[in-house]
Amino acid sequence: MKPKFQLKTSRGHRVNTGGAARLLFVCSALLYCGSAPIARAQAAVTPHGPVKITLDDAIQLALKHNHNLLAAQTTIEQDEALETQANLRPNPALFADWEYLPFNSGSQSTNYLDNSTEADLGLSYLFERGRKRQHRLQAAKDVTAQARSLLADNERTLTFNVASQFFNVQLNESTLELGTKDVESFRKTVDISEFQYNAGGMSEGDFLMIKLQLLQYESDYQQAILAKDQGLDDLRNMLGYDSVPADYDVSGPFDYQPVNANLEDLQMKALLNRPDLHAAQQGVTAATSQWELQKADGKVDVTGQGNYSHVNGINAATVYVSVPLPVFNRNQGNIAQARYAITQTQEQEKATSEQVMTDVHDAYGGLKENDAIIVLYRSGYLAAAVRDRDIEQFAYEHGGASLLDWLNAERTYRVTELAYRQALASYLTALEQLREAVGTRTLP
Repeated sequence: MKPKFQLKTSRGHRVNTGGAARLLFVCSALLYCGSAPIARAQAAVTPHGPVKITLDDAIQLALKHNHNLLAAQTTIEQDEALETQANLRPNPALFADWEYLPFNSGSQSTNYLDNSTEADLGLSYLFERGRKRQHRLQAAKDVTAQARSLLADNERTLTFNVASQFFNVQLNESTLELGTKDVESFRKTVDISEFQYNAGGMSEGDFLMIKLQLLQYESDYQQAILAKDQGLDDLRNMLGYDSVPADYDVSGPFDYQPVNANLEDLQMKALLNRPDLHAAQQGVTAATSQWELQKADGKVDVTGQGNYSHVNGINAATVYVSVPLPVFNRNQGNIAQARYAITQTQEQEKATSEQVMTDVHDAYGGLKENDAIIVLYRSGYLAAAVRDRDIEQFAYEHGGASLLDWLNAERTYRVTELAYRQALASYLTALEQLREAVGTRTLP
């Protein structure tokens, strides 16, 4: 006898069910067993909150996905293709002819074709002198080497731009955090003031002054939200639009990072690391290679040719050698131009070297100035602003200070906090500018 399932209704009555209920029970169990692992897998891969990237993450993403940099990288492949082209030898020339063929078909006999026509088959080749192919290849390789250094300089500039924008986002985030605290705190003050005003313990003028101050805080809060969103969008554009999701965020310390390095060591390190200086030095090498190539092009080439001829029943072989006479054109104009180009690149190298020294000097001075400002804030001014606000608020709540005194202390505190955050962002940007000037993110 088959067992029957019994289900309880909402009122507790038992209802006997047959095969339909058993089928429903089994299907429900199967659905639960099958869906539980899927739900667990989805929970495992679903991220909690937006993706957060650090400064190092942002730099690596930009170096890998920034489209302007990827476009610049193609110059390397283009120059390498030109290396292949420069290393190619001249192609031989094959020619053939058959002369004095008759038009009338009656004379097209084997004897006539053999004895009365002329056929030629020949092969010619240009023999380059002066090691032209080797000089072409070396000149192309030197151009490629310079292109690699220029690409590295693009990476250096992009790294600085990404870091600057990253600090800008952190500044906006810090400003938003301060604005959130101010709005939440001042809303409580408005609520208390409204209660006091309704109870007759505060004048309408004082209550409106406090309420208008809240309006300023809320406006600053909304502007901070917009500034952060726009900063993230600008940073995403540098990183490569599809390299991060739309709801990503930044993470990492937004704090003072003291640097102990002297100017002379930084300048020496810059002379060793700056890729634009390397490119200028390689420009001199490339110009010298072009000069050598132009001198090689001034050497005359020899064309060798071998012919097989069949003339009036006679088979013959002919050898030709062709040598141009360098009476007028010895490539002297291109040789002179290439020699002057060497002088030009040498001057450009000196100018770049001096620019490197100037960049490091200016960046170092800017860092020191911003460092002095940060030290001033941290020496006690931040704490003084907080202390002054707290004292004035306590005095106002206990009748020892006017409302204007308290609101003025509140504004001074906020202005000081905002100024410190801006000074901190300026300091971090100046530090990044010094790294860019030195040509490496590792400072001595």
